[in-house]
Amino acid sequence: MTARTIDGTAVAAALRAGIAARVAALSYRPGLAVVLLGSDPASETYVRNKDKAATQAGIAAWTIRLPADTTPAALLERIETLNADPAVDGILVQLPLPPHIDAAAIVEAVDPAKDVDGFHPVNVGRLASGRPALVPCTPLGVMRLLAHENVTVAGARALVLGRSAIVGRPLVGLLLAANATVTVAHSHTRDLAAECRRADILVAAIGRPELVRGNWIMPGATVIDVGINRLPDGRLVGDVAFAEAAAVAGAITPVPGGVGPMTIACLLDNTVTAAERRRGTTGPPAG
Repeated sequence: MTARTIDGTAVAAALRAGIAARVAALSYRPGLAVVLLGSDPASETYVRNKDKAATQAGIAAWTIRLPADTTPAALLERIETLNADPAVDGILVQLPLPPHIDAAAIVEAVDPAKDVDGFHPVNVGRLASGRPALVPCTPLGVMRLLAHENVTVAGARALVLGRSAIVGRPLVGLLLAANATVTVAHSHTRDLAAECRRADILVAAIGRPELVRGNWIMPGATVIDVGINRLPDGRLVGDVAFAEAAAVAGAITPVPGGVGPMTIACLLDNTVTAAERRRGTTGPPAG
């Protein structure tokens, strides 16, 4: 068996084109503000990509660059200004933040209606209770990929490998809402390989390069690799040993080019959803 490769780049491009058409039909221009502290190269690259994608979709994008030594009070004041700005529909504070700033306090300061990262406790709680919410972008991207590939989620046995607040936990809520039978596995799980072998849908988001081997995969399973790890030789790999897994799985995402492109596309989707909801032009955010 050779698995079908799920082309996240192509799916994300189609989603961004749909978002651009959606924006063009509006009588206003949604706005996204990104707050960046310091000059971390990875964060800088990610923010540039967000700005470019937002502009291409017709979304007004602003990047607020602040020094790494910005005080918590100054950052909170800037967020309050963005909360009150009617032109700003989405606010994203780029993580990680410098160690002197309490990231949880900053996340909670963002207006939940403008929380396009989906990290605010209000949105987390709404997702956990099965109510519509702004959903973290990477888990939302995973669900969009499954839908695009016509993967039957209802009734499927899904394993989420990783329990982070950014990917693993919210993805569990989305899979449950789609009527999957969900297991969460992590570094303390006993016989992790056996748990993986039971999964019709396996999502790896644990941050350990090529941890999941080919003999951990159920034949024909759908494998979604959220991990992105740089090896000492410079190669980027996921949490799944791709070649081994592709020989067993039915469908698999590559790294890079799988889930990654979906994250920014879903950020744009969340921004437009937040704009529509705030302005009363459509229903609540999709979750």
